[in-house]
Amino acid sequence: MGKVVIVTGGSSGIGKEICRCLSKNGCTVYEFSRRDVNQPGIIHMGVDVTDEGAVRTAIDTIAQNEGKIDILINNAGFGISGCIEFTSNIDAQRIMDVNLMGTVNTCKAAIDHMRSCGGRIINISSVAGALSIPFQAWYSISKAAVLSFSDALLNEVRPWGISVCCVMPGDIKSGFSSAREKSIAGDELYSGRITRSVKAMEHDEQTGMTSQFAAEYISKIALKSRIKPHYIVGNKYRLFMLLASVLPNRTVSYIIGLMYAK
Repeated sequence: MGKVVIVTGGSSGIGKEICRCLSKNGCTVYEFSRRDVNQPGIIHMGVDVTDEGAVRTAIDTIAQNEGKIDILINNAGFGISGCIEFTSNIDAQRIMDVNLMGTVNTCKAAIDHMRSCGGRIINISSVAGALSIPFQAWYSISKAAVLSFSDALLNEVRPWGISVCCVMPGDIKSGFSSAREKSIAGDELYSGRITRSVKAMEHDEQTGMTSQFAAEYISKIALKSRIKPHYIVGNKYRLFMLLASVLPNRTVSYIIGLMYAK
């Protein structure tokens, strides 16, 4: 029997490509998103991941219809940019609700169905979750929280044969850049650094890896027999992370500042 897979945020970007890759590999793929986008071979469910009740109802329905849930891929998320000083607490809470608590909601609902026969949970974080980016603070914070959450969850559910990993992609050329919610409040006080930082970030994204490349990498992880706790997508970013682990923190911070805070 093919694997039964749930992908959140599967209506665009790497989520959409992950759905396609896994469907081509014989999986039955359910896609959660608020947008109703028709994708051949993919079963769409209109689910807001911040709504814990709706998430549980949808996952319970899938488990009842299919008899199992093999793989959960938490990809839903969005980005905001701006300086910490002028980012409202409401906006900060909103990104945490989607990027972190959306992941928490789906995991809590899926674990109950994976407990009896094992399963796999893949949470999509970001290199920015390990290397915090100035003027992208709340996105970095949300993805760092996903990383920490995944590491804790891994050891909690291991006895039931449930595997958990966190995937950290680098810059990806996708619709994520245009969908980012940008604020330049305070840019004059910060001498234009907010605008320059976001411009540099979006340049890196538009010259980064394709959504298809990232999706194929993540799909292979989903179907492996055994997985590691962490994966970094892209050779360049694996090198960055290696250097960050051996260089002094002061040096790493200085380099990031040169890249995104000048």
